[in-house]
Amino acid sequence: MAAQKDLWDAIVIGAGIQGCFTAYHLAKHRKRVLLLEQFFLPHSRGSSHGQSRIIRKAYLEDFYTQMMHECYQIWAQLEHEAGTQLYRQTGLLLLGMKENQELKTIQASLSRQRVEHQCLSSEELKQRFPNIRLTRGEVGLLDYSGGVLYAYKALRALQDAVRQLGGIVHDGEKVVEINPGLLVKVKTTSRSYQAKSLVITAGPWTNQLLRPLGIELPLQTLRINVCYWRERVPGSYGVSQAFPCFLWLGLYPHHLYGLPAGEYPGLMKVSYHHGNHADPEERDCPTARADIRDVQIVSSFVRDHLPDLKPEPAVMESCMYTNTPDEHFILDRHPKYNNIVIGAGFSGHGFKLAPVVGKILYELSMKLTPSYDLAPFRISRFPSLGKAHL
Repeated sequence: MAAQKDLWDAIVIGAGIQGCFTAYHLAKHRKRVLLLEQFFLPHSRGSSHGQSRIIRKAYLEDFYTQMMHECYQIWAQLEHEAGTQLYRQTGLLLLGMKENQELKTIQASLSRQRVEHQCLSSEELKQRFPNIRLTRGEVGLLDYSGGVLYAYKALRALQDAVRQLGGIVHDGEKVVEINPGLLVKVKTTSRSYQAKSLVITAGPWTNQLLRPLGIELPLQTLRINVCYWRERVPGSYGVSQAFPCFLWLGLYPHHLYGLPAGEYPGLMKVSYHHGNHADPEERDCPTARADIRDVQIVSSFVRDHLPDLKPEPAVMESCMYTNTPDEHFILDRHPKYNNIVIGAGFSGHGFKLAPVVGKILYELSMKLTPSYDLAPFRISRFPSLGKAHL
């Protein structure tokens, strides 16, 4: 029974990248931290699995670019501590029409933030990347800091680091009840715990935990089809050919993105940054016909713009996005219980930012002054969440 009476400084629910970085910062500051994960690790049910993610400073909003400066430093620190490569610089190429407003805004933001970048005309793009076909005279913007994060290796390195710093990780333990109070009591399928503070980083399961606490956030859970396409000539879109990551803007309602061939030999990851409504409990069910509309979008894109790839997906995987209406994160305390902290709604672009997100969630849980202005991330920005929800 001793385990039930143990008091933790903080319990973190959800061992994806956000929860792991939160536990990492807590453990680094010598806090007694317990990281709970409902599935056995490693697993592919949430948003943090897979081999690779794009890292970049190119953003529409200055506040993300500012956060990314510190993220790169913490990723490098973790890489040094782990003694393994977690990031590869490839550059990130943004493509779109010259008049594309997003492209203009990102270019202005990179200039303001003094991020090294280069504007490329259609002619310069054709010379430098002959295996990208431009059908409408697109121009390019190259963010030199962009590259590939080795996601699986990063997550494993972080979980190891949390343990080495004295944090405890319990996987295969689902939270079934949270009782708020001066000490938060957390009951799992195995046992009960109590802590001075609780951090919820549960991805698509966030609202299941928050509903009994009197709040429901405007989160939309989506299943994303992550597709890999075979090179006609192996290596033609590879890192060895200095092929960059890319984001293609303005062709469809959401952007398309690609990462150079690497994780699967001879296969390039190209996907659509959107998906279909999905219950996280049922995300492994066979894909419905309606769910492959996004795959058809990518297939026609590959056929039209990446002629050295075969336009049928060779491998398809799935991933969950948990989106907010404005696609900005939620980093805040529960409106009623100030020792319950919420990190949610990472909207398919949170992985690269997790080092700073984890730092902010650590600061909120320890009642420290946050290092960043949290106005863009507060729950109160959603006016529909009035007192009726509490």
